[in-house]
Amino acid sequence: MNHFTSMEKRRFIILVIIVSISGFSQGMLLPLISIIFEQDGLSSALNGLNATGLYIGTILISPFMEQPLRKFGYKPIIVVGGLLVFVSLLLFPLWKSVIFWFILRLLIGIGDHALHFSTQTWITSFSSKERLGRNIALYGLSFGVGFAAGPLFVPLVNVFEGLPFIVSGVLCLSAWSLVFFLDNDFPGHMHETSTMRGTWARFGATIGFAWIAFIPPFGYGFLESSLHAIFPVYALRNEVDVSMVSMILAAFSTGGILSQLPLGALSDRIGRKKVILFALFGGAFSFGGAALLENNMWTLIGAFLLAGLCVGSTFSLGISYMTDLTPKTLLPTGNLLCGIFFSLGSLSGPFMGGLFLELVEGVSFLWLVSLFLLTLSLLSLAQPKKKQIQLM
Repeated sequence: MNHFTSMEKRRFIILVIIVSISGFSQGMLLPLISIIFEQDGLSSALNGLNATGLYIGTILISPFMEQPLRKFGYKPIIVVGGLLVFVSLLLFPLWKSVIFWFILRLLIGIGDHALHFSTQTWITSFSSKERLGRNIALYGLSFGVGFAAGPLFVPLVNVFEGLPFIVSGVLCLSAWSLVFFLDNDFPGHMHETSTMRGTWARFGATIGFAWIAFIPPFGYGFLESSLHAIFPVYALRNEVDVSMVSMILAAFSTGGILSQLPLGALSDRIGRKKVILFALFGGAFSFGGAALLENNMWTLIGAFLLAGLCVGSTFSLGISYMTDLTPKTLLPTGNLLCGIFFSLGSLSGPFMGGLFLELVEGVSFLWLVSLFLLTLSLLSLAQPKKKQIQLM
């Protein structure tokens, strides 16, 4: 029994390391490419559109992820996903082209989604009920730590433009190699229908159970992508130094790291919905404050830290809420949908943010973020319908 426990612990640690390095590459890539393109004179709308490649890849591959996972197990999906990510990262310095980099971001989106869906579903499948909330919080925390560290490596671009890509690629390769120390495993609670029609039916059933739980991942996706891809452009246009932009983004991610476990534990005690509402309303208030205080860099860093404390754990809170609302047989589909809604939010963030910068002058970009969170807060006040669906 002790041997079994130690094996599970080792598996969890390796999966968490893989996720943290994936977070690092994403956290670095968004602001890095945005800054490179802004310095090259690319329009903010085209810059934002290019950033969506990562999330278009995620959405394109999502309907086809569940069946290979059932057939081949977790490990092969992680191996293929990791391979796609680090090879793509190492290809960036070879040729600077908007279209080529968009294709590479598309491939990274596919690879990252394979990594996240496999690791996330694997963790939720082997975690006991009493440890599920804690493990999901640690999963979110590990991604957050990596994501927070990512922007701090952006100034390496001043040494050599390809250096950040090479460093990130080598780190991803190192973390990915750890998966070969794991034995393969298969999902134990997958629905038996294996056709595409069955996949769409599971999507519909899961949305019926847990639609409200997909609002936080959608919101976090919008925040993460718009802050890391569009805020650097906005800041550079307001003559903020690149290293200061890295510190501001790191402050937001640090807030999410600090509050991840406390908010996860609080949601176990008082309920997910109350904590999610507090997080979204708190985030709207914090970004509103940031818009008012953006002329002072240190108060802006403080406002971003406060915003991170509020909304930095909304993705993992959404996963926990989905787990509460969804039957065990639909848990892998629920995990997949959390990723899809996160990607839809991530897709809309750079696009809406880029359009905002292009069309609206004299208004802080942070007001857009604040208004978006306020809208999601009001939507989250709704009650999910208790559906009694008989599953085959």
